[in-house]
Amino acid sequence: MRYIDYMQLNPFQKFGYNFAKFFKALPSNIAKFFKFIGLSIVKFFVGLGKGFANYGIRFAKGDIGVKLSYLIFGFSNMVRGQIIKGLIFLLSEVAYIAFMISFGWGYISKIGTLGTVETTKSFDEMGFPVIVPGENSMLILLYSVMTIVITIVIFAIYIANTKSAYKVYEMKKNGEALLGFVAEVKQFMDEKFHITLMSLPCVLIGCFTILPLIFMILIAFTNYDNNHLPPGHLFTWVGLTNFTNLVSVTEGANKAATFVGLAQWTVIWAIFATFTNYIFGMILALMINKKGIKLKSLWRTLFVVVIAVPQFVSLLVMNQMLQDDGAINVLISMITGSTTPIKFFNSTALLARVTVIVVNMWVGIPYTILITSGILMNIPADLYESATIDGAGPVKSFMKITLPYMLFVTTPYLITSFIGNINNFNVIYLLSNGGPTTEMYYQAGLTDILVTWLFKLTMNQNDYSLASAVGILVFVVCATLSLITFNMTKSAKDEEAFS
Repeated sequence: MRYIDYMQLNPFQKFGYNFAKFFKALPSNIAKFFKFIGLSIVKFFVGLGKGFANYGIRFAKGDIGVKLSYLIFGFSNMVRGQIIKGLIFLLSEVAYIAFMISFGWGYISKIGTLGTVETTKSFDEMGFPVIVPGENSMLILLYSVMTIVITIVIFAIYIANTKSAYKVYEMKKNGEALLGFVAEVKQFMDEKFHITLMSLPCVLIGCFTILPLIFMILIAFTNYDNNHLPPGHLFTWVGLTNFTNLVSVTEGANKAATFVGLAQWTVIWAIFATFTNYIFGMILALMINKKGIKLKSLWRTLFVVVIAVPQFVSLLVMNQMLQDDGAINVLISMITGSTTPIKFFNSTALLARVTVIVVNMWVGIPYTILITSGILMNIPADLYESATIDGAGPVKSFMKITLPYMLFVTTPYLITSFIGNINNFNVIYLLSNGGPTTEMYYQAGLTDILVTWLFKLTMNQNDYSLASAVGILVFVVCATLSLITFNMTKSAKDEEAFS
């Protein structure tokens, strides 16, 4: 469609055109995304190959000191005067060997079976029952992952050692002066200061994010559930069984029906929770910021007060108000005279889901008001003045100026809000607890979303392996969706459009 034809469309036609254009371009963008992933993997292995090639070149071109550094960390540095740096390399090697001998190897050698000796009951010489402890599959897996991560870190130190060994050899051969330990430390407070700043966060991310993430991903490929709980019982590797149970009717009919049903409701919930908050929040922000409206600060303050109250407190209060004997039913009874309470969360799925969406608007709209208010204040006033001179009314000014500007600035917020609502645990769990219950679903209610089902699987059923599989699938979908949609937006393609 030509630009001049597009401009002649009414707002609804433009929306329909852009909506169709988005989904028409979606398959190609998904293909581009996976092509990018594939090229990144290829690039990684090409870089890895070059790294190994350079590794061999350094060994071939280096002298005996460099070659010995491939076995004894820091040898080349020590023989050429960098004693402290060489000792640091050497101590890392010694510490790793001691760790593997005393601890690491004992666990990583069992990672293939996750243990073979179960805890048993026996009797002592007096005939009293005693528990004979066996192996713990969870600790075997956890400490094996930790050992693998530590091994990767040591390998990185080893490569750094070989590079340093060859570098000091080259510098000595060329007659260049080597930096002392103090001088190298000073570099980390000057030109390498970024490394100093990022070291601690990277270590903490590795310990508290990467390590647990790898552990939980591996759990999805085991049968770690209520029947295989350590230390009393062992769990083993089961491959893709947990994933097939989620999508295959023949393997796990109830689980597959639950996953499909909750996935559909999760998407519906995320769409309504995102766009109701966004649209109504924008409308209220426009009303508050309209010329002639008095006490603007008061209205903004009232909405900020809603945010100031912790969300879980508001949700728990609303949960009590919507009970059979809660304030809402009492008020309805007083007005209508009816003695039959409305079962907001225990009657039909439709009523429970609508209630959840409406209450979510109460806790979510104030955030949109604050965000859009700031954006509205920054739209140049001369744009509206020019539009008024050209004969544009309020509706046309909104469609041509306000809405495009708002969408351009807030599209990343919309994407993150949508993904956040897919994982919005608080509203669903604290408000409805997943109700109403149903026998069609496996350990889930009709308002449960995938993340609350995941929580129930772990806390109520100890079905950690299935919950981990659900978490992986949710992560893959959310990551793919957010990356593709963001890169399709005007915010990413034309950053300077409204500058």
